[in-house]
Amino acid sequence: MSRITTDALSIFSRALRDAIAARYPGAPETEVAFEAPRRPEFGDVATNAAFSLAKVARAAPQQVAAALVADVQGIPKLAELFADISATAGFINLRFQPEIWQAALAQIIRDGAAFGQQPPNNIRISLEFGSANPTGPLVVVQGRTCSIGATLANAMKFCGYDVFTEWIINDAGGQLDTLGRSVYARYRQIYDPKFPFPEEGYPGEYLEPIARSIADADGERWVYEEESAWLPLFSQVGRDTLVEQQRRTVERFGVHFDLWQSEKELQDAGSVQAGLQRLVDDGVTYEADGAIYFRATQFGDDKDRVLVRSDGRPTYFCTDVAYHYAKLQRSERVIDILGPDHHGYIGRLKGLAEALGYDRDRLDALIAQQITLMRGQEQVSMSKRAGHIVTLDDIIDEVGVDAARFFFVLPAPESPLTFDLQLAKEQSNENPVYYVQYGHARIASVFKNADAADVEAAHAGAPLESLRHPAELALIRRIAELPSLVTNVVQRLAPHRLTRYARDVASDFHQFYTECKILAPDRGERLARLSLCIATQAVLARVLGMVGVSAPETM
Repeated sequence: MSRITTDALSIFSRALRDAIAARYPGAPETEVAFEAPRRPEFGDVATNAAFSLAKVARAAPQQVAAALVADVQGIPKLAELFADISATAGFINLRFQPEIWQAALAQIIRDGAAFGQQPPNNIRISLEFGSANPTGPLVVVQGRTCSIGATLANAMKFCGYDVFTEWIINDAGGQLDTLGRSVYARYRQIYDPKFPFPEEGYPGEYLEPIARSIADADGERWVYEEESAWLPLFSQVGRDTLVEQQRRTVERFGVHFDLWQSEKELQDAGSVQAGLQRLVDDGVTYEADGAIYFRATQFGDDKDRVLVRSDGRPTYFCTDVAYHYAKLQRSERVIDILGPDHHGYIGRLKGLAEALGYDRDRLDALIAQQITLMRGQEQVSMSKRAGHIVTLDDIIDEVGVDAARFFFVLPAPESPLTFDLQLAKEQSNENPVYYVQYGHARIASVFKNADAADVEAAHAGAPLESLRHPAELALIRRIAELPSLVTNVVQRLAPHRLTRYARDVASDFHQFYTECKILAPDRGERLARLSLCIATQAVLARVLGMVGVSAPETM
């Protein structure tokens, strides 16, 4: 909601609470919350306040709602603000006067690109997403987590939060040794094609250029060395090369990270030991069979978790202790966006936050579900174990950054995604990103066909009293939702609502374009409709920008 509509609803809330107090003395204070009605024809907003009063009133919610509507109908101020106040199925429905929407539109035009932007609130959010093992190129799962994370980061910044984005490089475990042996096998195969590849290795062809680079630099030197001599080099070169490739892919995808945090660097800096010591000092660890355990069951987990193995090596979870301890210390809220195989991790992380002395709700995690790639009716095969991977770069090459970013965010993160690569390339209204971008470009076309003086006058603030057509009011109502919509996205960690909203704005604009002649003969009507186009284009561009999608002037 815009400030204009929010202020109007505040006035109605006070009037309704006064009516409740007068009609039902002694009733507990009622929260008057507003939501969209079940059907647009019911009004612009609705409140279910009557439902909470039914027991006190000893009447059905519809009777309570009807009585309260009768009590407020005669208030002059409300008549100025609302064209209709009615009761339907226990809900109190409100429809704003056209003047309210006209004032809201005027505010949007005055605010311009800053419409809905909240001032800094000095609350820091640590947002980690996209993180991948440095053992191969980024694949579609990272494409989805990067899209979700970057969109949430943009929405949070819009709402005034200080967002610090982080990528964790998982380079502290045995997988780096596996990577080194895999690169070495490709290196040896340069000289002996029959050299065996390790069963547990990474079979993708992407390791061959890395092996070739070592051969170019050192020749056959490592053919005759023991593993203890060559493994550190092959592991490090493989790790560094792949991390750099991942960085380039992420940058190509339009996603920025404030920190690329190496797990190995955490260990080398003593951060892992410091985090472990904090848990030991707080008495939430114990030793058994030579290993150190975290009392995870004390904090809601299904079993206690090993922190340090009996041979002295820290577990992945121990590294997470250090990493999250550091993040909790420097941020008011910590959010991790994890892949589909991490469901059990959410409760574990919340328990860790509690064990470290923080509120459980200070740390949260969001799961990005599985992805099925399709080309029309044909499923695209993906198997990392077999070496059949579809990289994020492959997706970008085929459909482009815009379509990839939009499609990856379309469904709720917790819902599986079916990504139709063929649809993503179509230039038709069936392609959701094309449909939204076409709305922006269509408005640009209107401006090109309009008189430049008219467009300038509309930007300067033209009279808007003529905007009363249902399609005009529906479009204003939609674009005025931007501030509350983004707030909802942040509160619920629901970036998919931005893509849905973008489609709704585009749909309402296309309807307005069809039903109302924008470049009308009457100049007053023409300027008012151009003003609505200006505001709509600004909102579309802002939402597309949050999702990481361009707003083209032509299609």
